[in-house]
Amino acid sequence: MFENTKAFSGFSVNDIAQARQFYGETLGLRVSEENGMLTLHIAGGGNILIYPKPDHVPATFTILNFPVADVEQTVDQLTARGVRFERYDNMPQNDKGIMRGHGPDIAWFTDPAGNVLSVLQA
Repeated sequence: MFENTKAFSGFSVNDIAQARQFYGETLGLRVSEENGMLTLHIAGGGNILIYPKPDHVPATFTILNFPVADVEQTVDQLTARGVRFERYDNMPQNDKGIMRGHGPDIAWFTDPAGNVLSVLQA
């Protein structure tokens, strides 16, 4: 039934303007806006819908992962752009927030709406 459908993912935020600035300027993704919603145009031709939700509650799990060639370099670049990396209790993370040795190297951060994102070693 859906094998030929171009499915896409979506998530909510409480402020579309903040999301546009964060995803477009801070993260450098191509972002378009239509009907009060954003579309993130990610590598490989995929799209992700971001929609406003006044009673938005941030996801408590990682909603979007960005594979990168060098996690430490990416964390440094994002930190310089004002991104703050999360620290979780009982997670063996270094002073930059990077967890190593438990799967791919990974670091988590949030968007302005509090949704959890990650960069991980590709």
